[in-house]
Amino acid sequence: MRPGRDNIAAPDLPEGMSWIGAEPESMPALSAGGPAIVHFLDFAQLNSVRTLPYLSEWSSRYREAGLSVIGIQAPRFPFGADPGAVANGLAALGIEIPVAIDAERDLWAAYGCEGWPSLFLWSLGGALSWVHFGEGEYLATEVAIQEELREIDALRPLPEPMAPLRPTDSPNARVIAPSAEVFPGGSWEWAWTPSEGDEALALDYQAGGAFATIEGAGRLEIEIDGEWQDPIETGGPGLYTLAEHPSHEAHSLVLRPTSGLRVWSVSFAAGTP
Repeated sequence: MRPGRDNIAAPDLPEGMSWIGAEPESMPALSAGGPAIVHFLDFAQLNSVRTLPYLSEWSSRYREAGLSVIGIQAPRFPFGADPGAVANGLAALGIEIPVAIDAERDLWAAYGCEGWPSLFLWSLGGALSWVHFGEGEYLATEVAIQEELREIDALRPLPEPMAPLRPTDSPNARVIAPSAEVFPGGSWEWAWTPSEGDEALALDYQAGGAFATIEGAGRLEIEIDGEWQDPIETGGPGLYTLAEHPSHEAHSLVLRPTSGLRVWSVSFAAGTP
Protein backbone atom coordinates (compact mmCIF):
# COMPACT_ATOMS: atom_id res chain seq x y z
CA MET A 1 0.00 0.00 0.00
CA ARG A 2 1.04 3.60 -0.50
CA PRO A 3 1.84 5.51 2.71
CA GLY A 4 -0.53 8.18 3.92
CA ARG A 5 1.97 10.94 3.26
CA ASP A 6 5.07 11.38 1.10
CA ASN A 7 7.56 12.73 3.65
CA ILE A 8 8.20 9.70 5.88
CA ALA A 9 11.99 9.29 6.14
CA ALA A 10 13.77 5.98 6.62
CA PRO A 11 15.08 5.25 10.12
CA ASP A 12 18.83 4.78 9.94
CA LEU A 13 20.51 1.45 10.58
CA PRO A 14 21.70 1.16 14.19
CA GLU A 15 25.39 0.71 14.83
CA GLY A 16 26.59 -2.60 16.19
CA MET A 17 24.20 -4.88 14.31
CA SER A 18 25.63 -8.17 13.08
CA TRP A 19 25.43 -8.58 9.31
CA ILE A 20 25.35 -11.61 7.07
CA GLY A 21 26.85 -10.25 3.85
CA ALA A 22 28.05 -6.73 3.05
CA GLU A 23 26.99 -4.09 5.57
CA PRO A 24 25.66 -0.90 3.94
CA GLU A 25 27.12 2.39 5.14
CA SER A 26 23.76 3.84 6.19
CA MET A 27 20.18 4.19 4.99
CA PRO A 28 20.86 7.66 3.50
CA ALA A 29 23.81 6.19 1.58
CA LEU A 30 21.74 3.18 0.50
CA SER A 31 18.89 5.29 -0.88
CA ALA A 32 21.20 7.90 -2.42
CA GLY A 33 21.82 5.64 -5.41
CA GLY A 34 18.23 4.58 -6.01
CA PRO A 35 15.21 3.00 -4.33
CA ALA A 36 15.84 0.59 -1.46
CA ILE A 37 13.83 -2.27 0.02
CA VAL A 38 14.12 -3.05 3.72
CA HIS A 39 12.50 -6.42 4.34
CA PHE A 40 11.94 -7.69 7.89
CA LEU A 41 11.90 -11.47 8.15
CA ASP A 42 12.65 -14.52 10.21
CA PHE A 43 14.45 -17.31 8.36
CA ALA A 44 12.47 -19.99 10.23
CA GLN A 45 8.99 -18.45 9.94
CA LEU A 46 6.66 -19.71 7.20
CA ASN A 47 5.34 -16.44 5.74
CA SER A 48 8.84 -14.94 5.69
CA VAL A 49 10.34 -17.94 3.92
CA ARG A 50 7.63 -17.92 1.24
CA THR A 51 8.38 -14.28 0.33
CA LEU A 52 12.17 -14.64 0.07
CA PRO A 53 12.35 -16.01 -3.50
CA TYR A 54 10.60 -12.84 -4.70
CA LEU A 55 13.04 -10.61 -2.79
CA SER A 56 16.02 -12.48 -4.22
CA GLU A 57 14.68 -12.22 -7.78
CA TRP A 58 13.86 -8.51 -7.45
CA SER A 59 17.37 -7.89 -6.17
CA SER A 60 18.86 -9.78 -9.11
CA ARG A 61 16.74 -8.26 -11.88
CA TYR A 62 16.77 -4.63 -10.69
CA ARG A 63 20.19 -4.23 -9.03
CA GLU A 64 21.80 -2.73 -12.11
CA ALA A 65 18.88 -0.34 -12.51
CA GLY A 66 19.56 1.10 -9.04
CA LEU A 67 17.51 -1.00 -6.57
CA SER A 68 19.10 -2.04 -3.27
CA VAL A 69 17.58 -4.85 -1.18
CA ILE A 70 18.49 -5.67 2.41
CA GLY A 71 16.91 -8.01 4.91
CA ILE A 72 16.48 -7.55 8.64
CA GLN A 73 16.33 -10.77 10.67
CA ALA A 74 13.89 -9.97 13.48
CA PRO A 75 14.00 -13.09 15.67
CA ARG A 76 10.73 -14.76 16.46
CA PHE A 77 12.38 -17.59 18.38
CA PRO A 78 15.51 -17.40 20.59
CA PHE A 79 17.83 -19.14 18.11
CA GLY A 80 17.04 -16.45 15.54
CA ALA A 81 19.40 -14.00 17.27
CA ASP A 82 22.45 -16.26 16.83
CA PRO A 83 24.58 -15.09 13.86
CA GLY A 84 25.79 -18.60 13.05
CA ALA A 85 22.27 -20.01 13.00
CA VAL A 86 21.06 -17.12 10.85
CA ALA A 87 23.95 -17.46 8.38
CA ASN A 88 23.40 -21.21 8.02
CA GLY A 89 19.64 -20.80 7.71
CA LEU A 90 19.88 -18.14 5.01
CA ALA A 91 22.49 -20.17 3.12
CA ALA A 92 20.19 -23.21 3.17
CA LEU A 93 17.47 -21.03 1.63
CA GLY A 94 19.84 -19.70 -1.03
CA ILE A 95 19.50 -16.10 0.18
CA GLU A 96 22.39 -13.84 -0.81
CA ILE A 97 21.07 -10.35 -0.04
CA PRO A 98 22.73 -8.66 2.96
CA VAL A 99 20.81 -9.41 6.17
CA ALA A 100 21.23 -7.67 9.53
CA ILE A 101 20.31 -9.29 12.83
CA ASP A 102 17.96 -7.05 14.81
CA ALA A 103 18.50 -9.14 17.95
CA GLU A 104 16.29 -7.06 20.28
CA ARG A 105 13.90 -6.01 17.49
CA ASP A 106 14.74 -2.33 18.05
CA LEU A 107 14.69 -1.51 14.34
CA TRP A 108 11.49 -3.57 14.01
CA ALA A 109 9.88 -1.24 16.57
CA ALA A 110 11.26 1.90 14.87
CA TYR A 111 9.70 0.82 11.57
CA GLY A 112 6.35 -0.09 13.12
CA CYS A 113 6.35 -3.64 11.75
CA GLU A 114 3.10 -5.57 12.03
CA GLY A 115 4.33 -9.13 11.73
CA TRP A 116 6.50 -11.37 9.59
CA PRO A 117 7.36 -10.37 6.95
CA SER A 118 7.16 -6.58 6.72
CA LEU A 119 8.40 -4.84 3.57
CA PHE A 120 9.27 -1.15 3.14
CA LEU A 121 10.23 0.41 -0.21
CA TRP A 122 12.08 3.71 0.03
CA SER A 123 12.41 6.02 -2.95
CA LEU A 124 15.59 7.65 -4.23
CA GLY A 125 16.47 10.04 -1.42
CA GLY A 126 14.83 7.98 1.33
CA ALA A 127 11.08 8.79 1.38
CA LEU A 128 8.67 5.94 2.05
CA SER A 129 7.01 4.83 -1.18
CA TRP A 130 5.37 1.46 -0.51
CA VAL A 131 4.60 -0.78 2.48
CA HIS A 132 3.35 -4.33 2.71
CA PHE A 133 2.82 -6.58 5.72
CA GLY A 134 2.65 -10.35 5.32
CA GLU A 135 2.59 -12.45 2.17
CA GLY A 136 1.03 -11.45 -1.13
CA GLU A 137 0.78 -8.29 -3.26
CA TYR A 138 3.85 -9.45 -5.20
CA LEU A 139 2.69 -7.97 -8.50
CA ALA A 140 1.73 -4.65 -6.89
CA THR A 141 5.05 -4.50 -5.06
CA GLU A 142 7.04 -5.13 -8.24
CA VAL A 143 5.01 -2.48 -10.07
CA ALA A 144 5.87 -0.05 -7.25
CA ILE A 145 9.57 -0.93 -7.66
CA GLN A 146 9.39 -0.29 -11.39
CA GLU A 147 7.65 3.05 -10.88
CA GLU A 148 10.49 4.16 -8.60
CA LEU A 149 13.09 3.05 -11.14
CA ARG A 150 11.32 4.88 -13.96
CA GLU A 151 11.55 8.06 -11.88
CA ILE A 152 15.33 7.69 -12.26
CA ASP A 153 15.38 6.67 -15.93
CA ALA A 154 12.08 6.64 -17.79
CA LEU A 155 13.65 5.12 -20.92
CA ARG A 156 15.42 2.19 -19.30
CA PRO A 157 13.77 -1.09 -20.36
CA LEU A 158 12.44 -3.15 -17.48
CA PRO A 159 11.30 -6.79 -17.54
CA GLU A 160 7.74 -7.98 -17.27
CA PRO A 161 6.83 -8.57 -13.60
CA MET A 162 7.47 -12.03 -12.24
CA ALA A 163 4.91 -14.74 -12.80
CA PRO A 164 3.42 -16.03 -9.51
CA LEU A 165 5.53 -18.77 -7.97
CA ARG A 166 2.47 -20.48 -6.48
CA PRO A 167 -1.21 -20.53 -7.47
CA THR A 168 -2.06 -18.78 -4.20
CA ASP A 169 0.25 -15.86 -5.13
CA SER A 170 -1.84 -14.75 -8.11
CA PRO A 171 -3.49 -11.34 -7.59
CA ASN A 172 -7.01 -12.73 -8.08
CA ALA A 173 -6.44 -16.14 -6.52
CA ARG A 174 -9.19 -17.62 -4.38
CA VAL A 175 -7.68 -19.08 -1.24
CA ILE A 176 -9.01 -20.71 1.91
CA ALA A 177 -7.50 -19.71 5.23
CA PRO A 178 -5.49 -22.55 6.79
CA SER A 179 -5.65 -23.94 10.30
CA ALA A 180 -4.14 -21.73 12.97
CA GLU A 181 -0.47 -22.10 13.83
CA VAL A 182 0.21 -24.56 16.64
CA PHE A 183 2.78 -23.93 19.40
CA PRO A 184 3.23 -27.41 20.87
CA GLY A 185 5.24 -26.10 23.83
CA GLY A 186 2.20 -24.13 24.99
CA SER A 187 3.20 -20.72 23.60
CA TRP A 188 5.59 -19.16 21.08
CA GLU A 189 8.11 -18.74 23.94
CA TRP A 190 8.55 -22.45 24.62
CA ALA A 191 9.57 -25.36 22.43
CA TRP A 192 8.24 -28.90 22.66
CA THR A 193 10.73 -31.74 23.02
CA PRO A 194 10.04 -35.48 22.96
CA SER A 195 10.26 -37.26 26.30
CA GLU A 196 9.49 -40.66 27.71
CA GLY A 197 5.77 -41.23 27.41
CA ASP A 198 5.43 -38.20 25.13
CA GLU A 199 7.45 -39.13 22.05
CA ALA A 200 5.00 -37.99 19.38
CA LEU A 201 3.09 -34.86 18.48
CA ALA A 202 -0.32 -35.47 16.85
CA LEU A 203 -2.73 -32.93 15.37
CA ASP A 204 -5.32 -32.43 12.65
CA TYR A 205 -5.20 -29.57 10.16
CA GLN A 206 -6.78 -28.10 7.04
CA ALA A 207 -4.43 -26.29 4.67
CA GLY A 208 -2.44 -26.34 1.47
CA GLY A 209 0.67 -27.44 3.33
CA ALA A 210 2.20 -28.07 6.75
CA PHE A 211 5.57 -26.88 8.04
CA ALA A 212 7.54 -27.10 11.28
CA THR A 213 10.03 -24.73 12.89
CA ILE A 214 12.62 -27.00 14.45
CA GLU A 215 15.83 -26.42 16.36
CA GLY A 216 18.60 -28.98 16.54
CA ALA A 217 20.13 -31.72 14.45
CA GLY A 218 18.42 -35.09 14.23
CA ARG A 219 15.71 -37.05 12.48
CA LEU A 220 12.03 -36.22 12.15
CA GLU A 221 9.62 -39.02 11.31
CA ILE A 222 6.31 -37.97 9.76
CA GLU A 223 3.00 -39.79 9.50
CA ILE A 224 0.13 -38.30 7.48
CA ASP A 225 -3.30 -39.97 7.58
CA GLY A 226 -1.69 -43.09 9.00
CA GLU A 227 0.97 -43.41 6.29
CA TRP A 228 4.67 -42.89 6.91
CA GLN A 229 6.41 -40.29 4.78
CA ASP A 230 10.08 -39.91 3.99
CA PRO A 231 11.80 -38.79 7.21
CA ILE A 232 13.53 -35.42 7.43
CA GLU A 233 17.13 -35.06 8.56
CA THR A 234 17.46 -31.71 10.30
CA GLY A 235 20.85 -30.06 10.20
CA GLY A 236 20.06 -27.08 12.42
CA PRO A 237 17.40 -24.47 13.16
CA GLY A 238 15.00 -23.72 10.35
CA LEU A 239 11.62 -24.23 8.73
CA TYR A 240 11.03 -27.75 7.43
CA THR A 241 8.35 -28.82 4.97
CA LEU A 242 6.18 -31.62 6.33
CA ALA A 243 3.62 -31.84 3.52
CA GLU A 244 2.39 -29.86 0.51
CA HIS A 245 -0.99 -30.41 -1.11
CA PRO A 246 -2.44 -29.34 -4.48
CA SER A 247 -5.33 -27.57 -2.74
CA HIS A 248 -6.85 -26.88 0.67
CA GLU A 249 -7.19 -30.32 2.28
CA ALA A 250 -7.89 -31.92 5.67
CA HIS A 251 -5.29 -34.29 7.14
CA SER A 252 -4.04 -35.81 10.37
CA LEU A 253 -0.37 -35.42 11.22
CA VAL A 254 1.96 -37.20 13.63
CA LEU A 255 5.55 -36.06 14.24
CA ARG A 256 8.15 -38.21 15.97
CA PRO A 257 11.40 -36.29 16.49
CA THR A 258 14.57 -37.89 17.79
CA SER A 259 15.79 -36.91 21.23
CA GLY A 260 17.26 -33.42 21.35
CA LEU A 261 15.10 -31.84 18.65
CA ARG A 262 12.96 -28.90 19.72
CA VAL A 263 9.71 -28.19 17.90
CA TRP A 264 8.78 -24.52 18.24
CA SER A 265 5.88 -24.26 15.82
CA VAL A 266 3.76 -26.17 13.32
CA SER A 267 2.37 -23.75 10.73
CA PHE A 268 0.14 -24.05 7.72
CA ALA A 269 -0.06 -22.46 4.28
CA ALA A 270 -3.24 -21.33 2.59
CA GLY A 271 -4.52 -23.46 -0.26
CA THR A 272 -6.83 -23.02 -3.23
CA PRO A 273 -10.37 -24.47 -3.17
